[in-house]
Amino acid sequence: MTLEADILAAFPAEVRIPARLVADAVAASSAETPRMLVVLDDDPTGTQSVADLPVLTRWEVEDFIWAFGQAKPAVYVLTNTRSLDPAEAAARNEEVVRNALAAAGSSDALRLGFVSRSDSTLRGHYPLEPDVIAATVADVSGEATDGVVLVPAFPDAGRVTIGGVHYMRGTGDDAGKLTPVAETEFAKDASFGFASSDMTKYVEEKSRGRFAAESVIVLDLNIIRASADPQITAKAIADAIEPATNSTPIVADIVTENDLRALSLGLEEAERRGKKLLYRVGPPFVRARIGQEIRTELTGAEAYAGNTPSEAGGLIVVGSHVGVTTRQLKALTEQHSAARIVEIDVEKLLGDNADAYLDQMVGTVVDALHGGDAIVHTSRLLIKTEDPVESLRIARTVSAAVVAVVNRTLKTFPPRFVIAKGGITSSDVAAHGLEIRHAIVRGPMLPGIVSLWEPVDGPAKGIPYIVFAGNVGDDDSLAQVTRKLSNTF
Repeated sequence: MTLEADILAAFPAEVRIPARLVADAVAASSAETPRMLVVLDDDPTGTQSVADLPVLTRWEVEDFIWAFGQAKPAVYVLTNTRSLDPAEAAARNEEVVRNALAAAGSSDALRLGFVSRSDSTLRGHYPLEPDVIAATVADVSGEATDGVVLVPAFPDAGRVTIGGVHYMRGTGDDAGKLTPVAETEFAKDASFGFASSDMTKYVEEKSRGRFAAESVIVLDLNIIRASADPQITAKAIADAIEPATNSTPIVADIVTENDLRALSLGLEEAERRGKKLLYRVGPPFVRARIGQEIRTELTGAEAYAGNTPSEAGGLIVVGSHVGVTTRQLKALTEQHSAARIVEIDVEKLLGDNADAYLDQMVGTVVDALHGGDAIVHTSRLLIKTEDPVESLRIARTVSAAVVAVVNRTLKTFPPRFVIAKGGITSSDVAAHGLEIRHAIVRGPMLPGIVSLWEPVDGPAKGIPYIVFAGNVGDDDSLAQVTRKLSNTF
């Protein structure tokens, strides 16, 4: 580990940039033809940094027509591709882009920009997804992509990029210290592991040498914080991007929200000059790119605004196995003595009597909700395999079982609220467990993290749904969110 202050000492201080400055720049460029960002989110946790935007779990042309009709600057499309193999992920990205472009119709009516939202700890199908988006846009419109801008930083959750190196901030006794992300548990992911924290080398590693490290454009903090005048900085960023062609990777240093806003102004200037860019980013990028203010955390009353909460208990579903999730689950169960804990045995899900076992689990959860909150979690013993395909198969089997429990519970005895912990878990619970097709992201449940969706259709309409990434928050965060929503905690 190294101290963040020591690394930052080599760079200029951050420059305060109001969100309104970015919003005004975006509005000016959209004066004649409105622009909307289509965010292909590889799991639903990308929404945790934004508010009041539409989200889709289906992507037929009519779904995009509904979303575009909301007249918002961005729409999130829940692709869930982090749970798919490469061929499936590629096909899904292509389908989403083609349908979005078809729904937009004539380019005179609506301009689309595309964002490939992925994990702030660098796990996901890169460079596959931006490659497919670029190729599909070119095939449909003839428009070539000049650059792919990589912004994995998520300062709210302790992920920052400095000097082209991506770090995780420490917490507790390690606060103020930075660990290169390749030295964390996330780099050992069975499906998406990696060896490089230096983003230029990460690009070379993941592209298998197609993009050499030295070919990557790095927008370090000397450029992101080039001047106290944001317009001068915007021009410096656009100048640095100018050489980009044929999907050149562009890496940006980001430590604060002001850095994201400075970058957004520079990207706006680059696009005004004619550069065609795609974005591969962590959660807060879209908020900054559209000039949205940071939404304060929602209160319990705001979470239920416009709806009458059920007297049933709430359902907390935990699927993630990363260390922070296990600690959060432990804290919640220790503090919430009134909750019923239902553990789903993964080995039984993979066994011969899985159907009967599921019936038993549904009955147990429904019974629990009659008396209060139910905490449903998979057994913490992670079944590991060195085969990435088999690892995904096991993850899907477990997720399908969790989804079945949620869906059957919903239709038997609807809960007061639903919290889903973990990326794949929260995606599958949304699209299949709760049968959400269209929703509105209302805002975060904790400062900058943990998203509340309001379903606008389907059997879960009116039930607050909380999307909680596996790798964010401190040990007490899951308990804090549950306490806001529960009537028995």
